[in-house]
Amino acid sequence: MERIPILKMGDFLLVTIQVDLYDQLAENLESDLINTISKHSSKGVLIDISAVSIIDSFMGRILGNIAVMSKILDAQTVVVGMQPAVAITLVELGLSLNGVLSALNVERGMDLLRSRMHTSDNEELEYDDDNE
Repeated sequence: MERIPILKMGDFLLVTIQVDLYDQLAENLESDLINTISKHSSKGVLIDISAVSIIDSFMGRILGNIAVMSKILDAQTVVVGMQPAVAITLVELGLSLNGVLSALNVERGMDLLRSRMHTSDNEELEYDDDNE
């Protein structure tokens, strides 16, 4: 059975999608990602879709589901490398991808995850200070 590799980079997971996703592969990715987030207590997921030229409503929903489930597990999701045609298709399909942050490339996506993680740590510290 074919799988999309999930790389662990510190507190983050990196997924680079290099093939067109068919339904079963997308569902496997969703399941594998959520299990990996839980296993490693990951704080962020970066999904590189720069090689994806076509996206359908099912794949759009999978990305949205990943973001929602990741958030429940205390991880932020960032999608990078979206081609203009993919962005246009998502809008035309009416998919807003709530909870999914985006960046132009992997480097900017990692910076965004780091800044979100830093902001989250500060909010926890402020919350702890208020309760003392």
